[in-house]
Amino acid sequence: MSEVDTNLLSAPYTLEYTYTRTTGPVIGRFLTSLRAGKIEGVKTKAGRVLVPPLEYDPDTGDAVGDFVEVGQSGVVKTWSWMAEPRRGQPLERPFAWALIQLDGADTALLHAVDAGSPDKMRTGMRVKVQWAEEKTGRIQDIACFLPEQEAAK
Repeated sequence: MSEVDTNLLSAPYTLEYTYTRTTGPVIGRFLTSLRAGKIEGVKTKAGRVLVPPLEYDPDTGDAVGDFVEVGQSGVVKTWSWMAEPRRGQPLERPFAWALIQLDGADTALLHAVDAGSPDKMRTGMRVKVQWAEEKTGRIQDIACFLPEQEAAK
């Protein structure tokens, strides 16, 4: 029987799909409103407010209507604790990913909640936006959300 060479050859390789996409009128306006320290959604023909905004109603396929400003506080609908954040995530310390239904919206926005520990997180809790120090028109303009009682301090 012949010997098998167990030494593997390896080389670093990065697979990327770099591309540029225009934001379009709906997402562009959403990002512009974030830069101004506001959060806007869009209203469907049925009166539902979608945040983040979509170009078309997901139920009917109809084009959306007017932009509407929504509140900067909302309710955690569901969440998952991130005990060991990875590079590139919104916070370098443990945090929760949460679906947050902002006041005045009918859908939820996925973002980070800086609660300090999973014991301080719960479905149904109220949270408030913590804006980034420098806003540039990106989703990262919302640095994270804070529990409302913490934000009031």
